[in-house]
Amino acid sequence: MSAETPVAPGQFTLRRQQFRAWRGTRPFWAGLFVLISGFPIAYFPYAHLQVGHLTLAMATTAGAGSLIIGVLLGVLGVSLWFQKHVRTFAGVAAILLGLVSIPVANLGGFLIGFLFALIGGAMAVSWAPGAPSAPETATAGPAAGGAPEGVYSTDPAPADEVTENPYSTGPALTKDPSPAVGDEAAGEPNDLSGTSPGNGANGRHSAG
Repeated sequence: MSAETPVAPGQFTLRRQQFRAWRGTRPFWAGLFVLISGFPIAYFPYAHLQVGHLTLAMATTAGAGSLIIGVLLGVLGVSLWFQKHVRTFAGVAAILLGLVSIPVANLGGFLIGFLFALIGGAMAVSWAPGAPSAPETATAGPAAGGAPEGVYSTDPAPADEVTENPYSTGPALTKDPSPAVGDEAAGEPNDLSGTSPGNGANGRHSAG
């Protein structure tokens, strides 16, 4: 195989390009932020921290509410990935759930889940699909005199050839126009005067 032979892209490169194309058609980062916000909100009320020989339980009476808020935020994050037409509703709902988590779920998961929900919801509301790019069409630039190129032929006509103007409303010109009335060809007799082409004399005078 020569050095100029193109190498086929690997499976990883192909999957990465497909994922990038899929990610660009939906509010991916907004859904990711909302999905992440549900974990600290649902986790901290059920977590137990070990401080030396002491076990610190952060569970509160609203532990069920924290779990519900965390699950709903996870569902909204996944919905933003696969149902992008509900982005406005999902973004507003994520912001409201983040605000509710402050008094219910240990200050919104120690403000971690609250901030992720707030940022992800704002990103989901502000996201808009991109307009498809229009195909570029080649247009002829203006020629000299303001007329677009291609209207008139750029090849000059020969000097001895009379061309016909396609935009004229008059009679068409011929290549060899007929001579005028006074311009008669040499050697043609004049029927009206009777002049002989040989001697140029008038016929009546030569007869007498």
